Amino acid sequence: MSNAEPGDDDRPTWFTSSYSNGAGGECVECAISDDHALVRDSKSSHGPVVAVGIAAWGPFVRALKRGRRHCPE
Repeated sequence: MSNAEPGDDDRPTWFTSSYSNGAGGECVECAISDDHALVRDSKSSHGPVVAVGIAAWGPFVRALKRGRRHCPE
């Protein structure tokens, strides 16, 4: 999914997980900027956005894939 308008480089391009089935389940969307990963609720595209520093994004995603509930400190 993309929020970007043609020629509008200031808006992030949002995407959902390939595991999302589009059936209205719980899902998040992500976008990557130069220095942050952005995360929001896919059902509330105009709602709040969480910005995670790029250095923390990789460890966060790896922890999720391993099924950990908390990221290492």
